[in-house]
Amino acid sequence: MSKADLAKKPAEVAAMFDEVAPTYDISNDLLSFGQARLWRHSVRKLIAPKSGQKILDLAAGTGTSSAAFALPGVEVIASDFSEGMLAEGRKRHPQLQFIYADATNLPFGAEEFDATTISFGLRNVVDVDAALAEMLRVLKPGGRTVICEFSRVTNPLLRPFYNFYLNRLLPLVSGLVSKTPEAYSYLAESIMAWPTQTELATKLEKAGFEKVSFKNLSLGIVAVHVGFKPLASKPAAKSQKTASKKAK
Repeated sequence: MSKADLAKKPAEVAAMFDEVAPTYDISNDLLSFGQARLWRHSVRKLIAPKSGQKILDLAAGTGTSSAAFALPGVEVIASDFSEGMLAEGRKRHPQLQFIYADATNLPFGAEEFDATTISFGLRNVVDVDAALAEMLRVLKPGGRTVICEFSRVTNPLLRPFYNFYLNRLLPLVSGLVSKTPEAYSYLAESIMAWPTQTELATKLEKAGFEKVSFKNLSLGIVAVHVGFKPLASKPAAKSQKTASKKAK
């Protein structure tokens, strides 16, 4: 895989993550300068897990993100389409339930989860709209989805420096901390090709989520989007015009 044109081949993406699984978490901490932990904390706050709830963490990788939701009485399903990531996760977090799952065709029933979430994985899905539709389908009415993803830097003065880091420094540094630096070249390309915060919010609304909002983290390097499944189905004749409100 050379270019991140968002026309991805699932098998190639899965194979890439299989290779980086053993060093994935430590590489992320180093390349994000420790910010990855803060981003996970923000997602956990927005999910607000409570006893009795069932939470689906998509693209869970080694389960680092899933473990944050595993409070007493909370059932957490960690899913991924990389067998290498799942195998590594089962070794590190034996208390979690790991299930192979394609985000565009989830092996779960309708209205099964109180919350669905995906962190830094939606970019890698071959059909984003299908994945959003599946996340909505498996949610209980009133349930929430939380999406944490790289986004667009909001400060115009910082943007060129960040782009330089993505395109020049990240590939160099990744060669020192990872045996598969091409995976991080793909990371940079996919970030540059990804929709803006507002564009992703619009995708959520078109998928059927309501009360859609987003919050920028680290000056927009990352954005966290939140959407809710309506309590009752709306008539098909009525278009959903829920305006995206930027969370303060």
